[in-house]
Amino acid sequence: MKQYDYLIVGAGLWGSVFAHEANKRGKKCLVIDRREHTGGNVYCENVEGINVHKYGAHIFHTNDKDIWDYVNSFVEFNRYTNSPVANYYGELFNLPFNMNTFYQLWKVKTPAEAQAKIQEQVKAAGITDPKNLEEQAISLVGTDIYEKLIKAYTEKQWGRKATELPAFIIKRLPVRFTFDNNYFNDRYQGIPIGGYNKLTEGLLNGIETRLGVDFFKDREALSELAETIVYTGQIDEYFNFQYGFLEYRSLRFENQLLDQDNYQGNAVVNYTDGETEFTRIIEHKHFEFGTQDKTVITHEYPQEWTKGAEPYYPVNDDKNSETFNKYKALASAEENVIFGGRLAEYRYYDMHQVVGSALSRVKKHFA
Repeated sequence: MKQYDYLIVGAGLWGSVFAHEANKRGKKCLVIDRREHTGGNVYCENVEGINVHKYGAHIFHTNDKDIWDYVNSFVEFNRYTNSPVANYYGELFNLPFNMNTFYQLWKVKTPAEAQAKIQEQVKAAGITDPKNLEEQAISLVGTDIYEKLIKAYTEKQWGRKATELPAFIIKRLPVRFTFDNNYFNDRYQGIPIGGYNKLTEGLLNGIETRLGVDFFKDREALSELAETIVYTGQIDEYFNFQYGFLEYRSLRFENQLLDQDNYQGNAVVNYTDGETEFTRIIEHKHFEFGTQDKTVITHEYPQEWTKGAEPYYPVNDDKNSETFNKYKALASAEENVIFGGRLAEYRYYDMHQVVGSALSRVKKHFA
Protein backbone atom coordinates (compact mmCIF):
# COMPACT_ATOMS: atom_id res chain seq x y z
CA MET A 1 0.00 0.00 0.00
CA LYS A 2 1.25 3.44 -0.93
CA GLN A 3 1.10 6.37 1.47
CA TYR A 4 -1.19 8.41 -0.84
CA ASP A 5 -3.70 7.67 -3.54
CA TYR A 6 -2.59 10.69 -5.62
CA LEU A 7 0.54 12.80 -5.87
CA ILE A 8 -0.48 16.04 -7.56
CA VAL A 9 2.49 17.82 -9.12
CA GLY A 10 1.57 21.49 -9.32
CA ALA A 11 -0.69 23.52 -7.04
CA GLY A 12 -2.18 25.65 -9.82
CA LEU A 13 -5.87 25.69 -10.69
CA TRP A 14 -5.92 22.37 -12.56
CA GLY A 15 -4.08 20.46 -9.85
CA SER A 16 -6.04 22.16 -7.06
CA VAL A 17 -9.41 21.30 -8.62
CA PHE A 18 -8.36 17.68 -9.17
CA ALA A 19 -7.04 17.41 -5.60
CA HIS A 20 -10.23 18.88 -4.16
CA GLU A 21 -12.47 16.52 -6.11
CA ALA A 22 -10.36 13.46 -5.31
CA ASN A 23 -10.29 14.42 -1.63
CA LYS A 24 -14.08 14.85 -1.71
CA ARG A 25 -14.29 11.24 -2.93
CA GLY A 26 -12.31 10.01 0.06
CA LYS A 27 -8.94 9.78 -1.67
CA LYS A 28 -5.74 10.75 0.13
CA CYS A 29 -3.79 13.38 -1.81
CA LEU A 30 -0.40 15.04 -1.55
CA VAL A 31 0.03 18.26 -3.52
CA ILE A 32 3.53 19.56 -4.24
CA ASP A 33 4.76 22.68 -6.01
CA ARG A 34 8.24 23.95 -6.72
CA ARG A 35 7.12 27.51 -5.97
CA GLU A 36 6.74 28.78 -2.41
CA HIS A 37 3.03 29.40 -2.89
CA THR A 38 -0.10 27.69 -4.17
CA GLY A 39 -2.27 28.93 -7.03
CA GLY A 40 0.20 28.75 -9.89
CA ASN A 41 -0.11 31.81 -12.11
CA VAL A 42 -3.30 33.08 -10.43
CA TYR A 43 -1.41 33.72 -7.18
CA CYS A 44 -1.82 37.19 -5.67
CA GLU A 45 0.77 38.97 -3.51
CA ASN A 46 -0.55 41.39 -0.90
CA VAL A 47 1.17 44.78 -1.11
CA GLU A 48 -0.18 47.57 1.11
CA GLY A 49 -3.55 45.82 1.17
CA ILE A 50 -3.66 45.51 -2.63
CA ASN A 51 -3.89 42.05 -4.24
CA VAL A 52 -1.17 42.16 -6.89
CA HIS A 53 -1.60 39.62 -9.70
CA LYS A 54 1.98 38.36 -9.54
CA TYR A 55 1.95 36.60 -12.91
CA GLY A 56 -0.13 39.05 -14.93
CA ALA A 57 -3.76 40.12 -15.04
CA HIS A 58 -6.29 37.35 -14.44
CA ILE A 59 -9.98 38.03 -15.06
CA PHE A 60 -12.38 35.15 -14.60
CA HIS A 61 -15.10 34.96 -17.27
CA THR A 62 -17.37 32.18 -18.49
CA ASN A 63 -20.73 31.37 -20.02
CA ASP A 64 -20.89 28.14 -18.04
CA LYS A 65 -23.15 28.61 -15.00
CA ASP A 66 -21.98 25.37 -13.42
CA ILE A 67 -18.35 26.51 -13.49
CA TRP A 68 -19.32 29.98 -12.22
CA ASP A 69 -21.30 28.45 -9.35
CA TYR A 70 -18.42 26.06 -8.64
CA VAL A 71 -15.77 28.77 -8.16
CA ASN A 72 -18.23 30.96 -6.23
CA SER A 73 -18.78 28.09 -3.81
CA PHE A 74 -15.23 28.73 -2.53
CA VAL A 75 -15.14 32.53 -2.69
CA GLU A 76 -17.60 35.20 -3.77
CA PHE A 77 -16.65 36.98 -7.00
CA ASN A 78 -17.15 40.71 -7.50
CA ARG A 79 -18.71 42.46 -10.52
CA TYR A 80 -15.44 43.55 -12.19
CA THR A 81 -15.86 44.09 -15.95
CA ASN A 82 -12.79 44.03 -18.16
CA SER A 83 -12.72 47.28 -20.18
CA PRO A 84 -9.12 47.85 -21.31
CA VAL A 85 -7.92 51.07 -22.87
CA ALA A 86 -5.33 51.32 -25.66
CA ASN A 87 -2.67 54.05 -25.63
CA TYR A 88 -1.21 54.77 -29.07
CA TYR A 89 1.43 57.52 -28.80
CA GLY A 90 -0.71 59.27 -26.19
CA GLU A 91 -4.03 58.83 -27.99
CA LEU A 92 -6.54 56.77 -26.01
CA PHE A 93 -8.94 54.25 -27.54
CA ASN A 94 -11.50 51.93 -26.00
CA LEU A 95 -11.24 48.17 -26.47
CA PRO A 96 -12.54 45.91 -27.84
CA PHE A 97 -13.22 47.64 -31.17
CA ASN A 98 -16.64 49.24 -30.71
CA MET A 99 -18.53 52.44 -31.47
CA ASN A 100 -16.48 54.34 -28.89
CA THR A 101 -13.29 53.24 -30.69
CA PHE A 102 -14.67 54.19 -34.11
CA TYR A 103 -15.71 57.63 -32.86
CA GLN A 104 -12.23 58.13 -31.40
CA LEU A 105 -10.64 57.08 -34.71
CA TRP A 106 -12.90 58.68 -37.29
CA LYS A 107 -15.52 60.76 -35.42
CA VAL A 108 -18.27 58.54 -36.91
CA LYS A 109 -21.43 58.44 -34.81
CA THR A 110 -23.58 55.68 -36.28
CA PRO A 111 -23.01 51.96 -36.89
CA ALA A 112 -23.67 52.48 -40.62
CA GLU A 113 -20.91 55.10 -40.85
CA ALA A 114 -18.46 52.86 -38.96
CA GLN A 115 -19.26 49.81 -41.12
CA ALA A 116 -18.83 51.85 -44.28
CA LYS A 117 -15.43 53.13 -43.13
CA ILE A 118 -14.17 49.64 -42.34
CA GLN A 119 -15.52 48.18 -45.59
CA GLU A 120 -13.93 50.99 -47.57
CA GLN A 121 -10.50 50.23 -46.08
CA VAL A 122 -10.88 46.47 -46.45
CA LYS A 123 -11.84 46.91 -50.11
CA ALA A 124 -8.92 49.28 -50.75
CA ALA A 125 -6.49 46.72 -49.29
CA GLY A 126 -7.66 44.18 -51.88
CA ILE A 127 -6.61 41.13 -49.86
CA THR A 128 -8.55 38.05 -50.94
CA ASP A 129 -6.34 35.25 -49.61
CA PRO A 130 -4.53 36.36 -46.41
CA LYS A 131 -1.07 34.79 -46.21
CA ASN A 132 -0.02 36.13 -42.80
CA LEU A 133 -1.34 37.84 -39.69
CA GLU A 134 -0.99 41.33 -41.13
CA GLU A 135 -3.05 40.51 -44.22
CA GLN A 136 -5.61 38.63 -42.15
CA ALA A 137 -6.10 41.53 -39.73
CA ILE A 138 -6.37 44.16 -42.48
CA SER A 139 -8.88 42.01 -44.36
CA LEU A 140 -11.05 41.94 -41.22
CA VAL A 141 -10.85 45.50 -39.82
CA GLY A 142 -9.05 47.69 -42.36
CA THR A 143 -5.78 49.60 -42.14
CA ASP A 144 -6.44 52.23 -39.43
CA ILE A 145 -7.39 49.79 -36.68
CA TYR A 146 -4.59 47.45 -37.74
CA GLU A 147 -1.88 50.12 -37.76
CA LYS A 148 -2.86 51.80 -34.50
CA LEU A 149 -4.23 49.02 -32.34
CA ILE A 150 -2.97 45.65 -33.60
CA LYS A 151 0.34 45.71 -35.48
CA ALA A 152 2.97 46.83 -32.95
CA TYR A 153 1.19 45.29 -29.94
CA THR A 154 1.07 41.90 -31.66
CA GLU A 155 4.69 42.15 -32.80
CA LYS A 156 5.82 42.95 -29.25
CA GLN A 157 3.71 40.11 -27.86
CA TRP A 158 5.11 37.49 -30.24
CA GLY A 159 8.59 38.93 -30.85
CA ARG A 160 8.11 38.58 -34.62
CA LYS A 161 6.96 40.78 -37.49
CA ALA A 162 3.24 40.52 -38.23
CA THR A 163 4.12 39.48 -41.79
CA GLU A 164 6.03 36.50 -40.34
CA LEU A 165 3.17 35.34 -38.12
CA PRO A 166 0.58 32.87 -39.44
CA ALA A 167 -2.86 34.19 -40.36
CA PHE A 168 -4.64 31.69 -38.09
CA ILE A 169 -3.48 33.56 -34.94
CA ILE A 170 -6.15 36.14 -35.73
CA LYS A 171 -9.01 34.04 -37.08
CA ARG A 172 -11.45 36.74 -36.13
CA LEU A 173 -11.39 40.07 -34.33
CA PRO A 174 -14.13 41.29 -32.00
CA VAL A 175 -15.86 44.19 -33.77
CA ARG A 176 -18.97 45.65 -32.15
CA PHE A 177 -21.24 48.28 -33.60
CA THR A 178 -22.52 49.24 -30.14
CA PHE A 179 -21.10 51.54 -27.46
CA ASP A 180 -19.95 48.62 -25.32
CA ASN A 181 -16.49 48.53 -23.72
CA ASN A 182 -16.95 45.13 -22.05
CA TYR A 183 -14.09 43.07 -23.50
CA PHE A 184 -15.72 39.71 -22.92
CA ASN A 185 -19.08 38.52 -24.21
CA ASP A 186 -19.42 35.98 -21.42
CA ARG A 187 -22.43 36.05 -19.15
CA TYR A 188 -20.39 35.77 -15.94
CA GLN A 189 -17.30 37.80 -15.11
CA GLY A 190 -15.44 38.96 -12.02
CA ILE A 191 -12.54 38.74 -9.58
CA PRO A 192 -12.60 36.84 -6.26
CA ILE A 193 -13.31 39.24 -3.40
CA GLY A 194 -10.04 39.17 -1.47
CA GLY A 195 -8.01 37.81 -4.39
CA TYR A 196 -7.43 34.49 -6.13
CA ASN A 197 -5.59 33.02 -3.14
CA LYS A 198 -9.01 32.65 -1.50
CA LEU A 199 -10.05 30.34 -4.34
CA THR A 200 -7.01 28.05 -4.21
CA GLU A 201 -7.00 28.03 -0.40
CA GLY A 202 -10.61 26.87 -0.54
CA LEU A 203 -9.84 24.15 -3.07
CA LEU A 204 -6.86 22.84 -1.08
CA ASN A 205 -8.43 23.13 2.36
CA GLY A 206 -7.68 19.98 4.37
CA ILE A 207 -5.28 18.59 1.73
CA GLU A 208 -1.60 18.06 2.55
CA THR A 209 0.44 20.52 0.49
CA ARG A 210 4.21 20.83 0.36
CA LEU A 211 5.72 23.95 -1.20
CA GLY A 212 9.23 24.58 -2.47
CA VAL A 213 9.38 20.94 -3.58
CA ASP A 214 10.80 20.26 -7.05
CA PHE A 215 9.42 16.99 -8.39
CA PHE A 216 12.42 16.48 -10.65
CA LYS A 217 15.00 16.82 -7.88
CA ASP A 218 13.55 13.85 -6.00
CA ARG A 219 11.45 12.20 -8.68
CA GLU A 220 11.94 8.57 -7.73
CA ALA A 221 11.19 8.97 -4.02
CA LEU A 222 8.19 11.24 -4.61
CA SER A 223 6.75 8.92 -7.26
CA GLU A 224 6.91 6.02 -4.80
CA LEU A 225 4.60 7.84 -2.39
CA ALA A 226 1.39 7.49 -4.40
CA GLU A 227 -0.57 5.04 -6.51
CA THR A 228 -1.18 7.65 -9.21
CA ILE A 229 0.66 10.80 -10.26
CA VAL A 230 -1.30 13.81 -11.51
CA TYR A 231 1.20 15.88 -13.47
CA THR A 232 0.46 19.49 -14.42
CA GLY A 233 3.94 20.72 -15.36
CA GLN A 234 5.69 20.98 -18.72
CA ILE A 235 5.17 17.76 -20.64
CA ASP A 236 8.56 17.97 -22.35
CA GLU A 237 10.29 18.31 -18.96
CA TYR A 238 8.54 15.18 -17.68
CA PHE A 239 10.17 13.25 -20.53
CA ASN A 240 13.57 14.91 -20.06
CA PHE A 241 13.19 17.00 -23.24
CA GLN A 242 14.05 13.93 -25.30
CA TYR A 243 12.38 15.35 -28.43
CA GLY A 244 13.62 18.87 -27.74
CA PHE A 245 12.04 21.88 -26.07
CA LEU A 246 8.50 23.03 -26.75
CA GLU A 247 8.55 26.77 -27.37
CA TYR A 248 6.72 29.42 -25.36
CA ARG A 249 6.51 33.16 -25.07
CA SER A 250 7.37 34.41 -21.61
CA LEU A 251 6.77 37.63 -19.68
CA ARG A 252 8.79 39.89 -17.42
CA PHE A 253 7.10 42.13 -14.85
CA GLU A 254 8.29 45.34 -13.23
CA ASN A 255 6.24 46.36 -10.18
CA GLN A 256 6.10 49.81 -8.61
CA LEU A 257 4.42 50.91 -5.38
CA LEU A 258 3.33 54.52 -5.88
CA ASP A 259 2.47 57.01 -3.18
CA GLN A 260 -0.76 58.07 -4.89
CA ASP A 261 -4.24 56.62 -4.89
CA ASN A 262 -4.85 56.34 -8.65
CA TYR A 263 -2.28 56.13 -11.45
CA GLN A 264 -4.18 55.47 -14.68
CA GLY A 265 -7.84 55.14 -13.74
CA ASN A 266 -8.18 51.65 -15.22
CA ALA A 267 -6.96 48.15 -14.40
CA VAL A 268 -5.41 47.55 -17.83
CA VAL A 269 -3.96 50.00 -20.37
CA ASN A 270 -2.38 48.49 -23.51
CA TYR A 271 0.46 50.35 -25.23
CA THR A 272 0.01 49.68 -28.93
CA ASP A 273 2.83 51.76 -30.45
CA GLY A 274 6.11 50.24 -31.58
CA GLU A 275 8.45 52.43 -29.52
CA THR A 276 7.16 51.55 -26.04
CA GLU A 277 8.90 48.33 -25.02
CA PHE A 278 6.20 47.04 -22.68
CA THR A 279 2.79 45.88 -23.87
CA ARG A 280 0.66 47.10 -20.99
CA ILE A 281 0.45 48.64 -17.54
CA ILE A 282 -1.70 46.90 -14.95
CA GLU A 283 -3.03 48.85 -11.95
CA HIS A 284 -4.09 46.07 -9.63
CA LYS A 285 -6.35 47.90 -7.15
CA HIS A 286 -8.93 48.55 -9.86
CA PHE A 287 -9.65 44.80 -10.16
CA GLU A 288 -11.25 45.04 -6.71
CA PHE A 289 -12.38 48.69 -6.70
CA GLY A 290 -9.66 49.48 -4.15
CA THR A 291 -9.73 52.67 -2.09
CA GLN A 292 -6.21 52.42 -0.63
CA ASP A 293 -4.08 55.57 -0.36
CA LYS A 294 -1.36 53.93 -2.48
CA THR A 295 -1.37 51.98 -5.72
CA VAL A 296 0.71 49.25 -7.36
CA ILE A 297 1.38 49.26 -11.10
CA THR A 298 3.06 46.60 -13.21
CA HIS A 299 4.79 47.09 -16.56
CA GLU A 300 4.51 43.88 -18.61
CA TYR A 301 7.30 43.01 -21.04
CA PRO A 302 6.97 40.01 -23.39
CA GLN A 303 10.11 37.98 -24.04
CA GLU A 304 11.32 34.74 -25.57
CA TRP A 305 11.14 31.76 -23.26
CA THR A 306 14.39 30.17 -22.16
CA LYS A 307 14.81 27.23 -19.81
CA GLY A 308 14.25 28.43 -16.26
CA ALA A 309 11.92 31.26 -17.27
CA GLU A 310 8.17 31.01 -16.73
CA PRO A 311 6.40 29.51 -19.77
CA TYR A 312 3.23 31.52 -20.50
CA TYR A 313 1.99 31.22 -24.06
CA PRO A 314 2.58 28.05 -26.11
CA VAL A 315 3.74 28.69 -29.66
CA ASN A 316 1.29 26.32 -31.35
CA ASP A 317 2.81 26.38 -34.82
CA ASP A 318 3.31 23.29 -37.00
CA LYS A 319 6.80 22.55 -35.70
CA ASN A 320 5.80 22.66 -32.03
CA SER A 321 2.56 20.78 -32.65
CA GLU A 322 4.54 17.96 -34.25
CA THR A 323 6.91 17.84 -31.27
CA PHE A 324 4.03 17.93 -28.79
CA ASN A 325 2.31 15.00 -30.52
CA LYS A 326 5.44 12.92 -29.90
CA TYR A 327 5.32 13.77 -26.21
CA LYS A 328 1.58 13.14 -26.14
CA ALA A 329 2.17 9.63 -27.48
CA LEU A 330 4.67 8.99 -24.67
CA ALA A 331 2.19 10.36 -22.13
CA SER A 332 -0.60 8.08 -23.29
CA ALA A 333 1.69 5.09 -22.72
CA GLU A 334 2.52 6.08 -19.13
CA GLU A 335 0.84 3.93 -16.52
CA ASN A 336 -0.75 5.53 -13.46
CA VAL A 337 0.04 9.07 -14.60
CA ILE A 338 -2.61 11.66 -15.44
CA PHE A 339 -1.45 14.66 -17.50
CA GLY A 340 -3.56 17.81 -17.30
CA GLY A 341 -3.49 21.58 -17.52
CA ARG A 342 -1.94 24.27 -19.68
CA LEU A 343 1.67 23.03 -19.57
CA ALA A 344 0.98 19.30 -19.67
CA GLU A 345 -1.40 19.71 -22.62
CA TYR A 346 0.66 22.45 -24.32
CA ARG A 347 -2.33 24.66 -24.99
CA TYR A 348 -3.55 28.05 -23.91
CA TYR A 349 -6.37 27.88 -21.38
CA ASP A 350 -8.50 30.62 -19.88
CA MET A 351 -9.18 30.02 -16.19
CA HIS A 352 -12.72 28.75 -16.66
CA GLN A 353 -11.38 26.28 -19.23
CA VAL A 354 -8.78 25.05 -16.73
CA VAL A 355 -11.49 24.42 -14.15
CA GLY A 356 -13.74 22.79 -16.75
CA SER A 357 -10.92 20.57 -18.03
CA ALA A 358 -10.02 19.38 -14.52
CA LEU A 359 -13.65 18.66 -13.62
CA SER A 360 -14.12 16.77 -16.87
CA ARG A 361 -11.02 14.66 -16.22
CA VAL A 362 -12.19 13.93 -12.67
CA LYS A 363 -15.59 12.82 -13.95
CA LYS A 364 -13.99 10.52 -16.51
CA HIS A 365 -11.38 9.19 -14.07
CA PHE A 366 -13.83 8.35 -11.29
CA ALA A 367 -16.61 7.10 -13.57
